[in-house]
Formats: sequence, C-alpha cells, structure tokens
Amino acid sequence: MSHMLKSLIGLSMICSSAWAVEPTTAPATASTVPATSATTTVTSATTPQKPLTAEQIAKLKAEQEAKIKALVKDQAGRLKQLEQANLDALTQNQELQLKNDNQTVQIQVLQSERSAQMFLYGAATLAVGVVLGFFIASYVYTKRRRQW
Repeated sequence: MSHMLKSLIGLSMICSSAWAVEPTTAPATASTVPATSATTTVTSATTPQKPLTAEQIAKLKAEQEAKIKALVKDQAGRLKQLEQANLDALTQNQELQLKNDNQTVQIQVLQSERSAQMFLYGAATLAVGVVLGFFIASYVYTKRRRQW
C-alpha cells in the first residue's frame, strides 16, 4: 500500500509540474527534478505517513478529475476562440480577395481604355498628317504651275 501511495504522490507531482508554466532554463530544470524526487523519498523515509484511506484516495482522485475537467473546459473555450478568430480571418481574406479581383478588373479596363485612347490619338495624328500632306502637295503643285 505504501508503494502505491508513493506512486500516487509521485504521479500527482509529475502531473502538476507538467501543467505548470514557468520560464526556466534547461540546466536549472534538470538539476531540480532529481532534487525533488530525492526530497520526496527522504521526506517519506524520515516521516512515517499513515496510509490513505479509500475515502481520501477517492477525494484525491475526484480533485484530480475536477482539475482535468477544468483544464479541458478552459482548452475548449480557447478552441472556440481560435475557431472564431479563424472564421473571422477567413472572412476578411475572402473580402480582400474580392477587392483585389475588383481592382484587377479595374486596372484591365483602364489599360484597355488607355490603349484605345492611344489608338485614337494615332489615328487622329495620321489623319492630320494625310490632310496636311495633301494640302502641302497641292500647294507645291499649284505654285509650280503658276511659274510656267
């Protein structure tokens, strides 16, 4: 029974330290773990403990289960928050993609309008050049005729 008690106490110490969040360095952690287990064995060897009754073991087990349920509930709440944040991010991503697509279409429309405008400028310049060419040619031809 005392071996089971030591195992239960050791398990509870391991479980409680596994959930604890402490910023420590790796060498300090390595040196404290053997010291803790050595202290536990020395304490249990020097101080004789009464064996736990079934009620006390049941109480300890119930407390541990309550802690585990609380941790599960806390993590479930965090999971819901993360899922909500993920949905918000996905929604925002879709909105931004739609805006990006709209702006890409606007850019293409503006580019096509610009190229059409440049085509019209070129056509107008060519027309003005042809008309000017006819006027200049007819003027030069008329001037040569008058000289005869």
